[in-house]
Amino acid sequence: MHEIIVVTLGPGARQHLTLGAVEALRSAKTIVLRTVRHGAAEWLTEQNLPFTTLDVLYEQSEDFDSLTASATDHLLALARKGKVCFGVADPGSDEVVRRLRSLEEAKLRVVPGVMLASPFLAAQDTPQPLLVCDAMRLNVYDAQRPLCLTEINSRALAGDCKLKLLEHYDADAPLYFFPPGEGGTRRCVHTTLEELDRQPRYNHTAGALLLPGTPFQKIRYDVQDLVLLMRRLRAPDGCPWDREQTHQSLSRYLVEEANEAAHAIYQQDWAAVADELGDVLLQVIFHATVGEQTGTMTLGDITTAICTKLINRHRHIFGGDRAQTAQDVSANWDKIKEEERGRQTVSQKMHSLPHSLPPLLRALKVQEAARKVGFDWPDARGALLKVHEEADEVLQEVKKGGSPAMEMGDLLFAGVNAARLLGVNPDEVVSLATEKFINRFEIMEKTLICEQKAMKSLTLQEWDVYWERSKQAE
Repeated sequence: MHEIIVVTLGPGARQHLTLGAVEALRSAKTIVLRTVRHGAAEWLTEQNLPFTTLDVLYEQSEDFDSLTASATDHLLALARKGKVCFGVADPGSDEVVRRLRSLEEAKLRVVPGVMLASPFLAAQDTPQPLLVCDAMRLNVYDAQRPLCLTEINSRALAGDCKLKLLEHYDADAPLYFFPPGEGGTRRCVHTTLEELDRQPRYNHTAGALLLPGTPFQKIRYDVQDLVLLMRRLRAPDGCPWDREQTHQSLSRYLVEEANEAAHAIYQQDWAAVADELGDVLLQVIFHATVGEQTGTMTLGDITTAICTKLINRHRHIFGGDRAQTAQDVSANWDKIKEEERGRQTVSQKMHSLPHSLPPLLRALKVQEAARKVGFDWPDARGALLKVHEEADEVLQEVKKGGSPAMEMGDLLFAGVNAARLLGVNPDEVVSLATEKFINRFEIMEKTLICEQKAMKSLTLQEWDVYWERSKQAE
């Protein structure tokens, strides 16, 4: 292995060189700087310490990846002849250092120093804790903490960062921009996120501090905001209704909101889908907040449970199982569920299906469980004949004046079976039929209003006439 000593040069000013960095540079036989555009280059010249830089590779490389590869090869070639001291502003954000770490041939020793964000944090009082990230590698997950951006080297990069940040932070979120400079003291411009890519100058020494907005007074909110909001509503001085809720009292809302979200998806009204899924998410966070206060569960318990389940049931991704098709995945899923729950008989699996499921969905799942062990019609024709048979039994029960409830249930169950074998979702087709009925009834209603006829005065035969007209109009 060939040793490379990585020296942290800091933000740029010579006073940011640490004693450790100075000692490493003075004792080195071969010094390579990432770039001459750093205060350390001037200091090395004054100290009569010879050095080279990678600047020539910048000019020769087609893109950033080829530059990183060329720089790595160059440093390794030098290290094969003896120890090399490689000076970079911040090893934590340097791609060449990251690539060298991944190679078995290179043995790295990093001399720590002043991080790039230090002058920005010293110039502006910032709430803690905060995140620090170089602009090239920016990934945003929430807007709960202040964010310090370093190395905003161009207007284009500033624009890319702004677009990412606007997904989480408001456009008028407070931002302190630090123009290019290497001095020990940095001045800043107090502006907003919207202005990040509208500053006069940028280079690798430019940076910014972005602050989150005022709680509950934002335009953009994330999941953590929802958690904080629910905690506020459940506080002793919060909302009386929210404080009174329990897991039991909330359970019905979870089902209702899920059904409303499913309806919005069916309508393909995506603004409504976002709104309704928000209601579903609220129920999850509501239960997590109640659980947090009563000791039943936390949001961490919920996310841990589902992540553990997903990882375990996707062994073709995270384990040694193989699955090339969706059918393979389903088969693996069923096998893993059996392992988790222990061996169950088919009837036990059917009994374990929650009664809170929508009835058509529960019927469908029961039939699918029977299908897996071979108890099923070979195709939809047998199931459709069964529908006719059950309809006749309902009619016979009505004729003899009995109670048709049980026979009617059999008819609906047979209808679900026929729908399944025809490859259609019974819930969806019932919803379609209901919407079709509403639309046709609306056409009839408008016609009757125009003709100034009272609906209650119509005979069944007259209704049939208007119904056929509505079908034609539709």
